[in-house]
Amino acid sequence: MSEAAFRDLYRRLRDQAPDGGAHPRGALDRITPERVVAAAAGVRYGRTVSMAAPIETTPGLDDREPASHRMTAPAPGETDAPGLHFARDRFAMNVHGDVDSHLDALCHVIFDGELHGGVPASSVTPDGAGALTLDLVRDGIVGRGVLLDIPRLRGVPWLDPGDEVTAADLTAAEAAQEVTVGPGDLLFVRVGHRRRRRSLGAWNAAEARAGLHPEAMPFLAERRVAALGSDGNNDTAPSAVAEVPFPVHVLAVHAMGLHLMDYLDFEELVPVCEQLGRWHFLCVVAPLRLPAATGSPVNPIAVL
Repeated sequence: MSEAAFRDLYRRLRDQAPDGGAHPRGALDRITPERVVAAAAGVRYGRTVSMAAPIETTPGLDDREPASHRMTAPAPGETDAPGLHFARDRFAMNVHGDVDSHLDALCHVIFDGELHGGVPASSVTPDGAGALTLDLVRDGIVGRGVLLDIPRLRGVPWLDPGDEVTAADLTAAEAAQEVTVGPGDLLFVRVGHRRRRRSLGAWNAAEARAGLHPEAMPFLAERRVAALGSDGNNDTAPSAVAEVPFPVHVLAVHAMGLHLMDYLDFEELVPVCEQLGRWHFLCVVAPLRLPAATGSPVNPIAVL
């Protein structure tokens, strides 16, 4: 895709976004109270399934700076000592890596010197972001989730790195799974990244990974989805637009105001959806309360 074609698509999607891309909450206001109630009313079995991968602390080809987890207590000898003692630990991570499940706030993507809605990029300082931060989702994201399984559609265990999901794939997956993506939905697109990683081992996902093609994004705009998540990065690598490394991030976050969830894990959810014969569910996303942050580790829960 040429840069000119990408920028034309960017302008069209920005103009279709709420208030022309200037809405402070982006697409989140598409999740109305009525849609939350309807999603909750769809719960039939009381099954809950995590859509996050375990946070990893071991370096790998796709994780040069893994999260760190260390115990700070008990001190040596305290485990056998009488009286009360506490086990304590400390955790730190690079939120926007290529392994751990995380959510991107609307301040995460800077494009042409601006954030979503024309907010100046200077609002992001060394002390934190000053606008469009994780604080927008302090009350969580709750709504109807829909999972579209592209490897299942194509009859393969996973998409190979560099492969791209098109709008035609999304439409065909809807038909095959007898589900329709609608306004206010949280759309989850499986490319099989997690299954491939567990089967073949880690690889440098920064250089090669499956994801959505930029031309798939009008599908999301037409359906008026509220958020997007994938078991990969959402973007392919190498990029479909040579001049723009993460075109889907630019289109989704910057133009459309969509919160993104990267590197989720659908491998436990898929067999449950197949068993129950349904690919939609109540979805509860609860990021950390980090008011000035650009993202957060996240554990979306599907409730069926």
